[in-house]
Amino acid sequence: MAIAYPVEESIATKRWRAGWGHVPLFPSLILIALVLTAVFAASLAPHSPTDADITRKLVPPVWMQRGTWEYPLGTDRFGRDVLSRVIYGSQISLVVSLLVIGVAGTIGTLVGLIAGYRGGISDAILMRLTDIGLSLPTVLIAVVLVAVSEPSFRNVILVISLLLWPRFARQIRGETLAIKQQDFVALAVVSGRSSAWIISRHIFPNVVPTLLVICTLQVGYVILLEGSLSFLGVGVPPPNPAWGLMIADGRGFLATAWWMSLFPGLSMLLTVLAVNLLGDWLRDRLDPKLRQV
Repeated sequence: MAIAYPVEESIATKRWRAGWGHVPLFPSLILIALVLTAVFAASLAPHSPTDADITRKLVPPVWMQRGTWEYPLGTDRFGRDVLSRVIYGSQISLVVSLLVIGVAGTIGTLVGLIAGYRGGISDAILMRLTDIGLSLPTVLIAVVLVAVSEPSFRNVILVISLLLWPRFARQIRGETLAIKQQDFVALAVVSGRSSAWIISRHIFPNVVPTLLVICTLQVGYVILLEGSLSFLGVGVPPPNPAWGLMIADGRGFLATAWWMSLFPGLSMLLTVLAVNLLGDWLRDRLDPKLRQV
């Protein structure tokens, strides 16, 4: 009879399990579902998110009396399908968050790298601008700026990016100050390398882990801020199916048609919770001190 010996894992497999093999299941599934829903919204949505049928207004969800499988999550006050609007709302939230993180992250990273590496007057000026940006009441300033510039998809992205870049700049600048004291940076300076070369080849690659964590944690904040602006009527304009706009539409019907606000609100809650949980896990994986613990 042959004896089955346990197969020992390779060193690479052990490192994977120790560092990245235990990805949190709940936030991963939520975010995968969000991305797939946003990408295939046109195929998944049973109806157009903007088509109204006043004769079918305030139809309850399918499990309630008068509910129908044609509108599984019910309809709103204009007879629009809530499920279809929630699905297309994920597309809006995903696109806004990706564009804002891309714009704000690029500006903030450049400012942080230049301020941290150059120091002196450049650092003082850039950090004072960053301090001003961090001290502004974000929601209030966003409401004023969007209201003045007229609510639109593009203006929402520009305004949120304008208010978000200081969060990136402050963190990246702190990382840059620590990295530029390392010996490999000093050797690059002695060898006559330019500042741009040192920043691109030595400083930036070492701040990427921190940048990834910041981006992940800020996605939830962007989704909440965009939802808040839409709720206040100065975000994505109607009839676009933004989650915040859907919640605002249903606030006057909470006693009679609670599903109008519940399902978009629940979608926003699960998305932000999943992103924050994944960001915390990513921070633990990329922080050497926490990883050793």
